[in-house]
Amino acid sequence: MYTLDKPTERSLHDPLIIAGRTFHSRLMTGTGKYRNFDEMRQSVAASGCQIVTVAVRRVQTNAPGHEGLADALDWSKIWMLPNTAGCQTAEDAIRVARLGREMAKLLGQEDNNFVKLEVIPDAKYLLPDPIGTLEAAEQLVKEGFAVLPYINADPLLAKRLEEVGCVTVMPLGSPIGSGQGINNAANIQIIIETIKVPVVVDAGIGVPSEAAQAMEMGADALLINTAIAQAQNSPAMARAMSLAAEAGRLAYQAGRIPIKPTASASSPTIGTIASAAQ
Repeated sequence: MYTLDKPTERSLHDPLIIAGRTFHSRLMTGTGKYRNFDEMRQSVAASGCQIVTVAVRRVQTNAPGHEGLADALDWSKIWMLPNTAGCQTAEDAIRVARLGREMAKLLGQEDNNFVKLEVIPDAKYLLPDPIGTLEAAEQLVKEGFAVLPYINADPLLAKRLEEVGCVTVMPLGSPIGSGQGINNAANIQIIIETIKVPVVVDAGIGVPSEAAQAMEMGADALLINTAIAQAQNSPAMARAMSLAAEAGRLAYQAGRIPIKPTASASSPTIGTIASAAQ
């Protein structure tokens, strides 16, 4: 059994801030694809996460695996991130976002106006619609939502979403649930370098080394669901992803050594026996 860790000393001094709200974990997790609620609860605790995303439409319709999900976690300790999964148009996503805000209120989070915006008409690769996402984001920002849009790793779209008032951008590492890792590192790097709001790498991460890679690049946070939920031991993988996120963040802040085409001795040559004999 894993228990929720207290924030580390380092995380207390390096918080993630989204829409003025402070979080000490840089790993967000999901609630879908778990084998049962107990495994999901253990995994959320093991991850140490403070933000958990919930598919509003699936909860509203009591979709398989989502019956009773609203009561499965202690929402006084975890910040709900309602998402618009399953929406194929901007209009549908806006409607579901409004439902998500009301759902958060019913669970006691009266001031929760967060929404993970997903507009995905593509059934095979589940790639987000950039035009629909931008349209929905503009409207939701006007309605007072803190919008966290899920997007392809498109630096120009990311910049436009920042300009309309989104509080993060969430570029995919590779298609949802694919476990392919970071397939578009160059574009994500551009987004990290050009966007001032937090950059959350979302989708495609399969193992902790890929989570660490994203954080080492300078991503502000990660959202990981399938890699945890479908692991043979979900709580153990959740813990591993948490450690990877923290290690990657610390490595980014520490600053890696330059990559060189040749070797560089780690021990000095001055004062060695050979040099002294000369």
